[in-house]
Amino acid sequence: MVITKKSIIVGATAMGLTALAVTLPGIFRSEPGGAFFRDNPKELVDEVWQIINKQYVDGTFNGNDWRAVRQEYLERSYNDKQEAYTAIKEMLEKLNDPYTRFLEPEQFKNMQIDTSGELTGVGIQISKDEETDQIIVISPIEDTPAFDAGILAKDIIIKIDGQSTEGMDINDAVQLIRGKPGTEVTLTIQRGSQEIDYPITRAKIQIHPVRASLQETGIGQVGYIRLTQFSAQASKEMREAILNMEEEDIVGYVLDLRSNPGGLLYSSIEIARMWLDEGRIVSTVNRIGNNEVHRANRNALSDKPLVVLVDGGSASASEILSGALQDHGRATLVGTKTFGKGLVQSVRGLGDGSGLAVTIAKYLTPNGRDINKEGIPPDYISEISEEEKKKLQQDRTLIGTIEDPQFSKGIEILKEEIASKTKTSSSK
Repeated sequence: MVITKKSIIVGATAMGLTALAVTLPGIFRSEPGGAFFRDNPKELVDEVWQIINKQYVDGTFNGNDWRAVRQEYLERSYNDKQEAYTAIKEMLEKLNDPYTRFLEPEQFKNMQIDTSGELTGVGIQISKDEETDQIIVISPIEDTPAFDAGILAKDIIIKIDGQSTEGMDINDAVQLIRGKPGTEVTLTIQRGSQEIDYPITRAKIQIHPVRASLQETGIGQVGYIRLTQFSAQASKEMREAILNMEEEDIVGYVLDLRSNPGGLLYSSIEIARMWLDEGRIVSTVNRIGNNEVHRANRNALSDKPLVVLVDGGSASASEILSGALQDHGRATLVGTKTFGKGLVQSVRGLGDGSGLAVTIAKYLTPNGRDINKEGIPPDYISEISEEEKKKLQQDRTLIGTIEDPQFSKGIEILKEEIASKTKTSSSK
């Protein structure tokens, strides 16, 4: 397997998108596996062990004697690949890392398909809460069955078609939620003290990560750009949106990263370069302390005032982008604290067509902030009530308009910044 820069992922979740299959988005290049691995389950177990041994971000393996783990699992006999798969999952659970996961061949294949932007499922991104071990919704994807049904970020999935998710592996949950378009799955959601059943019809989902529009406001035309995920198409669509708006008479931008769970590392870097002309964007640090720094390249597309909307569903690649813009003073963050996922995964194919996602590094913002489990606090807090969230979900045309409370706050902040910039310019 050759790992390219494009196979580095920083998505927030095990993408139980049931649309976005099993894990974080990524682009992969696989080397054909040899028959040796296909026909020898024990060698597959050892292949996974070796990858973890060489690449895993924590050199203590979360307090495990990793060599003893290898001996334990290689002393076993495996009658078929399925027994090896079960053992691999069990072995990886010892790391207590929800982002380091084994993907069976069908799951790995689905993940690769998912990065193309054409997905099948209900359209939610899920993860396992490290403390409660519950399966939580990071965010529903707009214009998907889950979004239309009213699923919200931070919902806890307690049952799938009546089956309890207590102790359930994230990949197993994904497989239960996924299915053929037109079929139905019922998710039982815990939201506060409520338990709600949501029957959802699965569908084929076309995802365009960027949505842009011109909004007339009291301060003039504002370019509104909503980015829903950092997929392979995101940077191309973002570039087109900014260049088109730069031809219009706009006074500034509102970039909406709310409920954006992340995605490809290189995508977040490319998009940051469209807003930042110089300076560090992000650095990644592996277990031996090697620091890889990514910088702006003096090719920013706009220097107009910028407000970024964030919330608890803004994770990973969203945090790389918003953290870089905040640290450099390029943008003002408005909303609520972000998710707090500061880890980087690499995804690679294995010899039998299965795959492995491995946490290989942590990332730091330009000012050296490690936001894992901490999140990024906005410059201006703007809460939104459950009632207001439901209103926006029921009528998506209100998102990014004056009827959207956080957007309205963003416009208010943008107005202040434009006035301040105008005053500074006129006094020179």
